[in-house]
Amino acid sequence: MRKNSKLGAEKASPRKVVRLRNNAKTIVLGVTGSIAAYKSAELASLLVKQGHQVFVVMTEDAAEFITPLTLQTLSKNPVMTSFFDEKENWRPGHIELADRASLLLIAPATAHIIAELAHGLAHHPLAAIALATRAPILLAPAMNGKMWLHPATVENVEKLKSRGVEFIGPEEGMLACGYEGIGRLWKVEDIAFRAEFLLARPENLIA
Repeated sequence: MRKNSKLGAEKASPRKVVRLRNNAKTIVLGVTGSIAAYKSAELASLLVKQGHQVFVVMTEDAAEFITPLTLQTLSKNPVMTSFFDEKENWRPGHIELADRASLLLIAPATAHIIAELAHGLAHHPLAAIALATRAPILLAPAMNGKMWLHPATVENVEKLKSRGVEFIGPEEGMLACGYEGIGRLWKVEDIAFRAEFLLARPENLIA
């Protein structure tokens, strides 16, 4: 009788799923100058826990909200904030990351970076990587609701979607600017889940 109850307990206990290292992908995590930038620390940590290599690329404005050292510690890799961060090499570091990336995830993505990507601008490493990579791109916007709904932003988003760029969010809620409405960064756990979904898709290249 004890043996049967023991077997029943073993069957009832949940299994722990562990990601194998040979399934690990390289994720370039872009962080831009939004108050939601602090949430990138949790996102980087989740992606590392999922077994991936995470390389953080920050804009100069993003570094005003969260330090590169924090993201370097959590990602366990160097953080790029400028073209001048790149080591002396025959191949520029941002191009190496663009080639190596299995996914480019920008979270939070401001109206500014969305506009830069839509118009093919590349005056900092993150925008240059977005232009050079052929990996899937996932953007998680975070901004004031009026900025998100402005015709220029709407047009830029549609332009990027037509090129195969994926978006998650934003969601509605209380914003840092004091307004309540759409514009909040999507839940970090859901962003990590969407990233995992895109990495698992058979078609892992975009035009």
